[in-house]
Amino acid sequence: MIAESVEHHHWPVPPPDGYTVDDLFTLPDLPPHTELIDGSLVFVSPQRDFHSIVIDLLVNGLRSAVPPELRVRREMTVVIDKRNGPEPDISVVHAEAVTGRRQTHFKAADVLLAIEVVSPDSEARDRDAKPRKYAAAGIPHFWLVDMAGVDDHPVVQVHELGEATGTYALTGIYHDRVKLSVPYPIDIDLTAIDEL
Repeated sequence: MIAESVEHHHWPVPPPDGYTVDDLFTLPDLPPHTELIDGSLVFVSPQRDFHSIVIDLLVNGLRSAVPPELRVRREMTVVIDKRNGPEPDISVVHAEAVTGRRQTHFKAADVLLAIEVVSPDSEARDRDAKPRKYAAAGIPHFWLVDMAGVDDHPVVQVHELGEATGTYALTGIYHDRVKLSVPYPIDIDLTAIDEL
C-alpha cells in the first residue's frame, strides 16, 4: 500500500463580526492583492493579459499628464472604513498622501480617481459593490474598463460623483481615446493597446 502525502493548508477562521482593515494588514501569509469587502477577505484570481496591459496603458497615460500635486498608483489598498479595504487597479491620489516606499494603503479621502478593470472573477464587485463603496466614501471620480468587440479592445466608462445624490453618474463612454478635463487634463489613446 502506498501512503499518500496530502498537504493541508490552514485558512484563517473569520471572526464572528468579520475581518477589519487592521486584520487585512496584519494577517500573515495572505495572497497578494487580497481585498477586504464588507468584513470578508477576497482573494484575487490570476489575471488575463488584457487586465495587465490595460492597467499599463492607463497608468502610463495618466502619469504623462499628472500635475505635481497628484500621483498615480496601481494596486494599492484604499481604506474606506473599518470593514472595507478594496484595492482599485489604479488610483490617482493627492501627492501629500504618499508617505514612503513602504506604504501599503491610502485613505479614501486621499483618492481623487479609482479605476477598476473588469475581470471575470470580480465582475460583480467591479461593476456594483466597489463603485457603490467608492461613491459612499466620497471618491469624486470612477472609471470602469471593459473588454469589448471581436478585437478585445478596452472601453472606458467614466463616472463622476453627484454632490446631491452621493452616487456616480455616467459622464461618457470611450472606445478609442479618453480625452477629459477632470480630474485633470487627460488624453489617452486606447488604440495604443495594440502596441503593448
